[in-house]
Amino acid sequence: MAESLKKTLAHSPFAISWSKTQTEFVQWTITNRHRIDCLVVQPAHDGTDLLQELWARDILLPILIVSDQASVTPDAIYHSAVIQITPDDLNSIESKVREAINQFLQLPANKNALIDNEDDIKDNRLFLLSLQQQRLTEKLHERLGYLGVYYKRNSQNFIRNMSLEERHEFIDHLRQDYRQIILSYFSSDDKSLNQRIDDYVNLAFFADVSISKVVEIHMELMDNFSKQLTMEGRSEEILLDYRLTLIDVLAHLCEMYRRSIPREI
Repeated sequence: MAESLKKTLAHSPFAISWSKTQTEFVQWTITNRHRIDCLVVQPAHDGTDLLQELWARDILLPILIVSDQASVTPDAIYHSAVIQITPDDLNSIESKVREAINQFLQLPANKNALIDNEDDIKDNRLFLLSLQQQRLTEKLHERLGYLGVYYKRNSQNFIRNMSLEERHEFIDHLRQDYRQIILSYFSSDDKSLNQRIDDYVNLAFFADVSISKVVEIHMELMDNFSKQLTMEGRSEEILLDYRLTLIDVLAHLCEMYRRSIPREI
């Protein structure tokens, strides 16, 4: 099967590494975990030993399992985005790899997606999963590139070039969008959160909104929430958690600005 895969992937855009044993495979995965887009595995038996070892080492990655055994149930021991194909499907391996990556990136960021019984372990794995998803997303975006994005921005749409009325209306739009992100940030039921953040960042980027303005909007909203909680006699401590929201949004926006800088500058 390895020889067949080598021929199939000979002209693919992937950089490929091969391992012959589980020990070699796991060791290579540990060393290169931050460079890997997807693991393709042909398990010796049902594949559970390998997945359990990766899980025990907190290695969460897109995985494609090649096996004709219907008894393989990877979602019960790893994560629900693992894809299984049969050796007869090798001709479509490229599309299956992309499917595995896409499903991994869409994994729900909530504790129900993880199988541990202890909350602290779930929280740690949830954090690791989120980091890996972010790394993979950034790598894919970087490959697709922001070439030309910088030049597609129209300076007439920049916030500094808007009329006073347009500026007030635009900032109010940013406030409302950010408020929706805040309200749904820790909700496990909102599947559109990532899209909300992407839309918000795109809106801010193409209007050339400064990082300090986003921080200002965040602080205004937190101040309003603080006053509301005080009136209700409730603790303001919960508002500290929303620093994660601000960091998340700013990280995306800063990265977009960084990648949009023309290479010759």
